[in-house]
Amino acid sequence: MQKFICIGNLTKDPDLTTTNSGISLAKFSIAVDRKFKNEAGEKITDFFNVTAWRGLGENIAKYCKKGSKVYIGGELQNRSWEAEDGTKRYKTELIASECEFLDNKKDTEENTEGNALEPIDDDNLPF
Repeated sequence: MQKFICIGNLTKDPDLTTTNSGISLAKFSIAVDRKFKNEAGEKITDFFNVTAWRGLGENIAKYCKKGSKVYIGGELQNRSWEAEDGTKRYKTELIASECEFLDNKKDTEENTEGNALEPIDDDNLPF
C-alpha cells in the first residue's frame, strides 16, 4: 500500500478532458518546495504531474488555476512504453484521490466569479 501527499502550487491551469467512454479527467502539474535549501541557499522545488478523475478532476478544473495552492493526496503510478525510436520511456505521475484548496477565500471567489453552484432538488438525491 502506498500514500503520497503534498502541498504545492499549480504550474498551469488544469486541462479538463474526457475519455472515449465519457469519463472526465483533469491533468495538471504542481510545484512543491522542499524543506531544505541547496548549498547555495536556494530553494529546491520538485514538479509532479497529477491526474484527477471524475468529479474530483472537474472540481479542480473549475476552482483552480495557475498558482493555486492545493493539498493533493493519492498514489504514485509508474508507466513505461517503447518510443518510436525504440528507446524505453518512463513516466511517474500522481493519481489524485483527494484535494483541498488552500487559497484564501478572496482568491477562490475571484477565480469562480460567475460560476455559482446550482441548487439541487433534494427529492432527486439517491440517499
